[in-house]
Amino acid sequence: MNKHLLVATAVFGIFAGSAWAQSATYKIDPNHTRTIWEAKHFGTSTSRGQWEKTDGEITLDKAGKTGKADIVLDMNSIHTGVAPFNNHMKSPDFFDTANHPTARFVGDRFKFEGDKVTEVAGNLTIRGKTQPAVLKATAFNCFDHPSLKREVCGGDFETIVKRSQFDINWGLANRAAADDIKVTIQVEAIKQ
Repeated sequence: MNKHLLVATAVFGIFAGSAWAQSATYKIDPNHTRTIWEAKHFGTSTSRGQWEKTDGEITLDKAGKTGKADIVLDMNSIHTGVAPFNNHMKSPDFFDTANHPTARFVGDRFKFEGDKVTEVAGNLTIRGKTQPAVLKATAFNCFDHPSLKREVCGGDFETIVKRSQFDINWGLANRAAADDIKVTIQVEAIKQ
């Protein structure tokens, strides 16, 4: 093999290896992750609820300023504090969980400020329909977890979902429930 080619191959391998080493996978911690929603009720008070089961993983390369998020919501885990309201939210009027038991956000366009994530853009799928979505970080940090002995990264990520884009139209005509829904994903993920 040509000596220059051998050196070039070795140098490329070192740089490729160091770039690859910068990327880390983080598994969502279900004990510290919730997806919370807020919607105006008849233009007055705010109805709130959450999905209690959120799963997924995040790949993060702080040096390369890239990443990927794959977050799955168990739509049957919706909790409002009122059992009949939970059941209505699971019905075909809203999330139709019998036919669409999960929702999913896949984001692959990360924005950083220093080593902190400030935004993740990608696609949100609800009721089998996919629309673009941008999650803005209102907080982001990484820390060495004292009992897990591993790095944990997380924060609060917010977006506004226009439910009519996902064919969730119940109550729009009489303003019983707003079209714009604020969604906050409170997430912590453990480095694998």
